[in-house]
Amino acid sequence: MFIESLELTNYRNYESLELSFSKTINVLIGENAQGKTNIMESIYVLSMAKSHRTSNDKELIRWTEEYGKIKGDVLKKYGRLPLELTLSKKGKKAKVNHLEQSRLSDYIGQLNVVMFAPEDLHLVKGSPQVRRRFLDMEIGQISPVYLHDLLTFQKLLKQRNHLLKMHQGKSSLNDVMFDVYTDQYIQAAVSVIRKRFQFMELLQKWAEPIHFGISRGLEKLEVRYNPVSGLDQNKTFNQMADYLRQKLEASKSQELARGVTLTGPHRDDLQFFVNGYDVQTYGSQGQQRTTALSLKLAEIELIKQEVGESPVLLLDDVLSELDDYRQSHLLNTIQGEVQTFVTTTSVDGINHETITQAAIYNVKQGHVDEGA
Repeated sequence: MFIESLELTNYRNYESLELSFSKTINVLIGENAQGKTNIMESIYVLSMAKSHRTSNDKELIRWTEEYGKIKGDVLKKYGRLPLELTLSKKGKKAKVNHLEQSRLSDYIGQLNVVMFAPEDLHLVKGSPQVRRRFLDMEIGQISPVYLHDLLTFQKLLKQRNHLLKMHQGKSSLNDVMFDVYTDQYIQAAVSVIRKRFQFMELLQKWAEPIHFGISRGLEKLEVRYNPVSGLDQNKTFNQMADYLRQKLEASKSQELARGVTLTGPHRDDLQFFVNGYDVQTYGSQGQQRTTALSLKLAEIELIKQEVGESPVLLLDDVLSELDDYRQSHLLNTIQGEVQTFVTTTSVDGINHETITQAAIYNVKQGHVDEGA
């Protein structure tokens, strides 16, 4: 799949912008704070209905305006698909092929993207929250059921935490609603955890050989999903539910003391091992970056396998963060296969034929000119 055209109205620093794109490589060049990343972000928002930079949609709307709009024509194997997302103080409205969608979960997944930004290089070294977000965003693109389960889980977690907060410091909690929330919470939690286990198996399948290649055959990567509850992925749904119930019962006094739910997918993490060693603890910066790059390239292959088409790749100011070898490996991998968007302050120093054949867009103070 690829994005044929993009139209922005009142988005960030763009009052109005219309662009057409190459099916291969599109390079946005400009100094910092000119609007390059805003274009990249708008493509991500068009795909995911949320930003990777902020959780506040109001920040996406141009200052003093009441609404912002992103429109894009996506060409897929079965034809052209117009997408439209309108952002306002009242919320979001999403359209697929000019038809408004009643649920965002029905919209997400129409355009698949893989974003690789400098903060993704900290995927290994960063906080567990960063890795959980990575999981949720990537699984959500290929599984609308997962998005539904995740939203259900988050709602039940909020309700359960509210009751725990109300009874914080007490020695016991005998509340019928708390028991109901807990039962529903367990069902939703197990659904989320099982889907994450399945995703990690697929990610491992693609990431291991990619990492092996980037490391010149010297390193073997292993990716593990690590539930805080200690759940075994080989258990049945009911066995997992029983196990999680036992864990919640055992931690109930601690939960009452702290006023929050202590066990569940909201506290889980990923672990990365290279040749058996934990990369987060013992890996060099180079190994951590190779791991992050391997995961992103694996995402492309995974999405291609699951949906039958290559996703769009967004490289936001990341090429300058990679050394020549990793840079070349990335560009060789995507060459001719994946529509790619690159933001950079300069193409100087990027010695690769892929870049020389790219469509160039010069971005300056919210204006975009196509040219060399």
